[in-house]
Amino acid sequence: MSSSGLFFTSLISGGVAGTVVDVVLFPVDTIKTRLQSEKGFWKSGGLSKIYKGFLPAAAGSAPCAALFFCTYETSKSILGSQDFLKLHTPVVHMISASLGEVAACLIRVPVEIAKQRRQDLTQGNRSAINILRHALKNEGFVKGLYRGFGTTLSREIPFSLIQFPLWEYFKATWSQSTGESLASSQVALCGALAGAIAGGITTPFDVAKTRIMLAAQGEAQKTSIMGVLRKIYTREGISGLFAGFVPRVMWISIGGTIFFGVYDFVTSSISASRIFSDDS
Repeated sequence: MSSSGLFFTSLISGGVAGTVVDVVLFPVDTIKTRLQSEKGFWKSGGLSKIYKGFLPAAAGSAPCAALFFCTYETSKSILGSQDFLKLHTPVVHMISASLGEVAACLIRVPVEIAKQRRQDLTQGNRSAINILRHALKNEGFVKGLYRGFGTTLSREIPFSLIQFPLWEYFKATWSQSTGESLASSQVALCGALAGAIAGGITTPFDVAKTRIMLAAQGEAQKTSIMGVLRKIYTREGISGLFAGFVPRVMWISIGGTIFFGVYDFVTSSISASRIFSDDS
């Protein structure tokens, strides 16, 4: 496939996959956010209005996932073709996933700020646009719209460093054992397993990211990811660091099934249609 074809396929497939998984699993993400809130689950809203914050998440999911996969697949293609680098395949996947996360976080972080403040009912009943406008006006571009950017990367990059090499490894191993190309459902199962492992390991980073994004302006400016993790451990112990573990692993596992399954299905469909068009 040409570079332009790879870019187009990744753009469409990533966008569709990101939208589908966020729409289906948004309630689980809301529950996870409220479990991780410093105010506690019930004070943050409990089980009420679990679709609050849905619109900013839905609006950001497609471009975020599309940007990630465009960067990931393009980087993987370029790095894997450079013989002089002689990078091992898992290293190529790790670097590509890290670059993809940096690109995706340019969209993900403002969306997450708006979404999580909508999900936390103690933050008031402001719209996503008003939340971002207020953050920009009172906290500035970087500290307002991109508060927690470094923390988000600290969560997403380790997550992707684990998830994507595992996903690629599971696919390759399964395909080699059967001697056949995997169906989209099999690719989805590989994604579910890889995501569950990565999600469980990186839960403390997710808790820290949530606390920083939900913090008041003055408090947020004084926080670092290690400082937040130390504070959580001191006050709440190991259980605090792994708050929301079950819904996070469940969300990522189910999400991985949908995300990678849809991504592979759309990618295969586009590739097949392009081949059919070329033959005709």
